[in-house]
Amino acid sequence: MRRLLQIARTGLASLALTLAFGGPLRAEGGTWTVERDVVTPSYAFIEPRTSDFNIDTVVLACEQADERRVVQLQLYLSNEGPLVPANARADRLKTNPRAEVSIDGRVFPIDILFAGDHVVLADETDRMFPGVSDRLLDSLQEGQVMKLRLDLVAEPGRDSDAFDGETVIDLRGADSRSVIAAVRRCGAESDLQSAALEPPHR
Repeated sequence: MRRLLQIARTGLASLALTLAFGGPLRAEGGTWTVERDVVTPSYAFIEPRTSDFNIDTVVLACEQADERRVVQLQLYLSNEGPLVPANARADRLKTNPRAEVSIDGRVFPIDILFAGDHVVLADETDRMFPGVSDRLLDSLQEGQVMKLRLDLVAEPGRDSDAFDGETVIDLRGADSRSVIAAVRRCGAESDLQSAALEPPHR
């Protein structure tokens, strides 16, 4: 877990610097905003339509992972953190939080990795690097509405498995599919490069 957190911190810090020099991390009108002036973009970001948490921006990012790259879902917060529901006390956060992504009713359990005021969401690991699976990315690219549900706070007298709320992201923008496909190509290109460097099987 410490290894994963360090990886998350490194990748997120790199993305934060890139966005800081390129302009403020704000999505435009609830649609995906993609990295500009590059052949293959390494990130795109969007503002939630609604959220019960202090989530400002959802980022789809292609991060370096040794000689490969992985695609991650990342959350940037509206304050210094931690990630909490509205009006919740940070001292009541669970040791083992729970989360799921629902896209048009199809549910994907996901892990939450915390790195300061950044959060990484992953449903698989690639050589210990947290990432998003192809099946989740397929749904994200083809879907209409994504709902992120989080169970972060321990509430006495309340169902311990109940979610604290949800964040809704509208995927129906005109360029949504092409933007997500573009970020996915970033990871696919690294896979092709790695394959080209591997010695032939004898």
